[in-house]
Amino acid sequence: MRHVSDDERRARIGVRHALAPSFRVDSPEAATRAMTVLHATESATVYLSCWARVRSLDATDVDNALYDQRSLVKQLAMRRTLFTFPRDLLPAAWSSASARVANTERTRMAKDVVKAGIAVDGNDWLDRARAEVLTLLTDAPEGLSALEVRQAVPMIDVKVEGSAGEIWSAPRVLTHLGATADIMRGNNTARFPVSRPLWTLTRHWLDDAPTDLESADGYREIVRRWLHSFGPGTEDDIVWWLGSTKTVVRAALAELEAVAVSLDSGDTGWLLPDDVATVSDPGPWVALLPVLDPTIMGWKNRDFYLGPHRNQLFDTRGNAGTTAWVDGRVVGCWIQDETGVVHVRLLETVSASARRSLDAEAARLTEWLGGVRIGTGYVSQAMRHDVPEPPAGTSAR
Repeated sequence: MRHVSDDERRARIGVRHALAPSFRVDSPEAATRAMTVLHATESATVYLSCWARVRSLDATDVDNALYDQRSLVKQLAMRRTLFTFPRDLLPAAWSSASARVANTERTRMAKDVVKAGIAVDGNDWLDRARAEVLTLLTDAPEGLSALEVRQAVPMIDVKVEGSAGEIWSAPRVLTHLGATADIMRGNNTARFPVSRPLWTLTRHWLDDAPTDLESADGYREIVRRWLHSFGPGTEDDIVWWLGSTKTVVRAALAELEAVAVSLDSGDTGWLLPDDVATVSDPGPWVALLPVLDPTIMGWKNRDFYLGPHRNQLFDTRGNAGTTAWVDGRVVGCWIQDETGVVHVRLLETVSASARRSLDAEAARLTEWLGGVRIGTGYVSQAMRHDVPEPPAGTSAR
C-alpha cells in the first residue's frame, strides 16, 4: 500500500490549495476550483480566501466573478453551510448535498409550524409559503431583499420557535428555497465585506442554469473534486465534510476507483487513481487565512496540520477562526487592531525567516484591506486573548 506521510500531506496543502508562492493562481475562479468550494457563511471569507491564493487580486475581481460573470455562485450545501461554488459544479450539489439539506430543513420547519399552532399541516404551509415567494420573485427579475419579501408575503412574517429553542422567521423560508435551488442570492447591495443580497429566481440569475444530475452522480463528482483538493483523506473526513453517510461516501469511492493509502496516523486514506504520485515539497511558504477558510475546515482529522492548537483555534461550535500557517502547519492566528493593521499571534516558536515572512504577509494584507476592518462571529480563543510571544529560535518542526 502506498504510504503518504504527514510531511507529504502538508506539501500537498501548499500545492493543491494554491498557497505556496509558485502555485498561486490567476483568478477567483481558479482559487475556488483549487478548494472545490469556498466557505461563504461570512462574505469576507470568500474575498480573503481568494486573496491568499491569487497572485494579484482586487476586491472588484471577486465582485465580477460573483455578480457580473456569475462564474461563482453561492449555494447552501454540505452541512447546511453556505459555499461559493464554481458554476459548473452546481448541478452536482443541487441533486445531492443541497437536496439532503432541503429535506432535513423541510422536516424541521413543518414540525415547528405545527408545534407553534400556525398550521395543522406544516408541509402544506411550507408549500404555500414557497409558492407565494416564487410568484412574487417572478415579477422581480432584479431581485428583492429579505425585508421586501417578508413585507410582501405576510404569511412568512412570523416567528417560530424551533426544536432546539431557536427562533426562526421569513429568512428560513428563503433558505429552504435556496437549498432547493429555486432561488439564489443575487446582487449584493452592500460593499465589501458586508453581505446584503437580493433574492432572485435561479432562472433569472442563471439564464442557462445547468440541469441537475442524479443524486449518486452528484455525490460522486463532489467527492472526486474533494479528493483532488484534499486527498488523501479518510472515509470519516469525507463523511464529515460532505455531511452525508458512509454508504454514500463508500459508493462514490468505489465508483471513482479510489486508491487506499496508509497515513502516519495509522488510518487509511484515499486518493484518486490518477493522483498517486508523490507530491514534492513546494518550498517554504506562509499564509494568513480567514475564518472558516476551506483549508482549515477541510478535514475532520486535523492533527497533521493543527498539532496541539485545536482548542485555541476553533470556537466551541467547531468553527475555525483566522489562522497563520508555515509550511502546511498552523502556528497561530491573526487579528486587526483598531486602525485595521493586521498582526500575527503565534502559538509556537517559528524560525526567524518564517517570522519575517509572516510579518511581510501581514503587511501585505493590511495594505490590501486599506483600513477596512473585518468583523466576524467566529472568534477563537487565540484571537480573543493576547498570546505570549514564544521565545526566539528555530521551530521544533
